[in-house]
Amino acid sequence: MAALVLSVGAWAQNMTSSPFSRYAYGDLNENVPTGYRAMGGVGFGMRNNRAINPAQPASYTSCDTLTFMMDIAASANWSRYRDASGMRNKANGNLEYLTIQVPLFKQWIAASVGLLPYSSVGYDITLSDSVQSDYHYTKLYSGEGNISEVYGGLSFNICNWFAVGANIYYMWGDLSHLRTLTFAETGMHTTIQDVLLSVSSVRFRYGAQFFHTWGDHSVVLGGMFENKKKLSSEYVAIETQTDDSIPIYEGLFQTPMAYGAGVSYNWANRLTIAVDFERQCVSSALYNGAEGRYSGLQDKNRYAFGVEYRHNPMGRKYVDRMLWRAGVNVQDEYLVSIGAKRVTASIGIGFPLWTIGTVINTTIEYSHRGSETTGLVDNSLRFTIGASIAESWFFKRKL
Repeated sequence: MAALVLSVGAWAQNMTSSPFSRYAYGDLNENVPTGYRAMGGVGFGMRNNRAINPAQPASYTSCDTLTFMMDIAASANWSRYRDASGMRNKANGNLEYLTIQVPLFKQWIAASVGLLPYSSVGYDITLSDSVQSDYHYTKLYSGEGNISEVYGGLSFNICNWFAVGANIYYMWGDLSHLRTLTFAETGMHTTIQDVLLSVSSVRFRYGAQFFHTWGDHSVVLGGMFENKKKLSSEYVAIETQTDDSIPIYEGLFQTPMAYGAGVSYNWANRLTIAVDFERQCVSSALYNGAEGRYSGLQDKNRYAFGVEYRHNPMGRKYVDRMLWRAGVNVQDEYLVSIGAKRVTASIGIGFPLWTIGTVINTTIEYSHRGSETTGLVDNSLRFTIGASIAESWFFKRKL
């Protein structure tokens, strides 16, 4: 828990520099562990006793009844953007997440807590033009900030083939969108508008999983649901051209209703194949006091497919026990005018350690979003490394 508290300070740095983060709440995070990210971001139908899966709260009871688990990851991202101000390269990185999972009562009840990113904003766009060659102006659009969340979750095995779970999240953070208009000619006023959104709120996620094993084969079917939730937030637009008091508006935003489903198949603890679908109903959630559709927002669909292969879990050769992963993820951008999908291809390797139940997971993701038609394109390469630590804590040692 001390590590969880200390890592809060690492969330100060922006986790994106994409011009796409200019819209709505910025770049949203899917909150799946590094190993599942290499599989395209699947999670709703995944149930593994060596992975903490906060995307699916029903999965916590898959943990070993004598095992404490912790998962921590960091990433580095290199991107090449094209927008109205031209082509440029950006690089950034940060701590991705920190999660902990423990059994509470035999195989029937388990819990998880952690620190996760919800969304990130980070962009810088400069445009220069003139009005009838008489007035030369420069527009600057910049934004920064993050919304983070601490969660706590419980999972219950109702029987030997059905589990349910729920997460409660406390969300906090600030997003800033700055617009500046300056003129080269003297006597023309500079206009600055700073739009600030401050969030401090609670939301919930619910999950369920059906699972069955026969011989070397096992199947998991999972579902997830989040209700639409009004954000406890303050929204203020500051204009430098007036000395009037600035009104602060509250309760203008909601997190969207979201639901999803996934299925996975595992053979002999060697081969895993998984598919996910998720829908976030952004168009019907409040954004700036009105339903998102009136701000040009649309529902966000996400499709994920992934595979994992291990030649022999008990093999003498180290390479036999390594985990090889690959996946693809396709999702909509939630701004209608962009009209493009984000496509991500991912690969990864899990390196198990000899002495303790720890796996070092690495993932490389290449994503493309945008289109030449709109002039907004984002190509990025992200490298993520994480350590999934599992140690036997809850047993009596013999003297």
